[in-house]
Amino acid sequence: MLHIEYDDVKQHLLEGNFGLEKESLRIREDGTLSHSPHPFADDPHIVKDFCENQTEINTSVHDSAKAAVEELEFHNRRIYESLKSLPEREYLWLFSNPPYIQNESDIPVAVFEGIEVSKTAYREYLSAKYGRYKMTFSGIHVNYSFSEELLKAEFSHQEEKDYQKYKNRFYLDLAQKVAAYGWLLVAVTAASPLLDSSFVEKGVYDQDVFTGMASVRCGEMGYWNEFAPILDYSDISSYAESIRRYVNMGLLKAASELYYPVRLKPAGENNLDSLCKNGVNHIELRMFDLNPLVEAGVEEKDIRFAQLFLVWLAASANQPFCEKDQIQAVQNFKNAARYDLKTVNILTPDGEICSVAHAAGNVIDRMKAFYDGFSPDIEEILQFEYEKFMDAENRYAWKIRKQFGDGYVKKGLRLVKERQGK
Repeated sequence: MLHIEYDDVKQHLLEGNFGLEKESLRIREDGTLSHSPHPFADDPHIVKDFCENQTEINTSVHDSAKAAVEELEFHNRRIYESLKSLPEREYLWLFSNPPYIQNESDIPVAVFEGIEVSKTAYREYLSAKYGRYKMTFSGIHVNYSFSEELLKAEFSHQEEKDYQKYKNRFYLDLAQKVAAYGWLLVAVTAASPLLDSSFVEKGVYDQDVFTGMASVRCGEMGYWNEFAPILDYSDISSYAESIRRYVNMGLLKAASELYYPVRLKPAGENNLDSLCKNGVNHIELRMFDLNPLVEAGVEEKDIRFAQLFLVWLAASANQPFCEKDQIQAVQNFKNAARYDLKTVNILTPDGEICSVAHAAGNVIDRMKAFYDGFSPDIEEILQFEYEKFMDAENRYAWKIRKQFGDGYVKKGLRLVKERQGK
């Protein structure tokens, strides 16, 4: 954990690096999914994800949330301009939940060739196992690394003599805490309360479906494996082996199939061998919904809050995280994806059973105490998130349901065309 009582640690506390990944669907003018091939070949920042019409933006690494969000906006604009010039006009859908789906042929598995051909085969496997409809959910992944200056300052106060071992231990402890408390990030960023009826009934269009969720993709209908994973956080090799065990058991095709809200990732090639050999480089938060209310698709304040949240957790004492705690953590994530957080409870890491709204307020109160005296802008960010639980109408999901309800896709299309041009 971080010891902010040391001046050399505290002075670097909020230094870190941000990288964002944003998934979005390409659509046609009538709100159906595009059938054209991925139009951004050889662009390292604009790639395809599960299906051929699911575009993913990968930003560079930045030392501020503001710079990362600005790059995201830049690539959004690049995509908008490119889609204008296609033979058939296309747009980027701005919501986490898909628009109209006619049938599975609307969701063509992404085509990869040459040395990457195995990626297509892997997606075909996912398609058969989970169904293509679920794979149309899109979101934001936030990648964060603490600065080397910060970690080396903390390392200088440790008994451990191997810096990479210390760094691995630091991120393993952090990942464990994020698994226990990360439901809070689901609650503050949930922005997908509406589905079109074509998602749940083939051939039925333009009827809004409300499932009681604020984030469908983070709830029971979303990205989850058929089991609650139990991970070993004792050291990096054990952590990797606990994931590999599910592959060996046949429950996962590959480590990337572990649909867990938080991942530890190495620099460079992302696989378990690289993680063990090269160590942890950063942590990935995978639970943010697309926010259609802002240009970038993600609110900068939410990214900054995620950083404040990670720093607070990193400076908090470790707690036991046994098998039953890990199972409960998965359920807490799903409960935090609900629409009315005053009517659904979670079991907190402290052993208290209370509403998600109450638990969230308590956590942010603790964060406020931790950051007391730091800066007015931190106080503003914490209050911004706090107010989502004091009045649910401040939550994105409530605003989106009010603004886009009774015609989710048609109203969503109007926003798309206003923002991206006719």
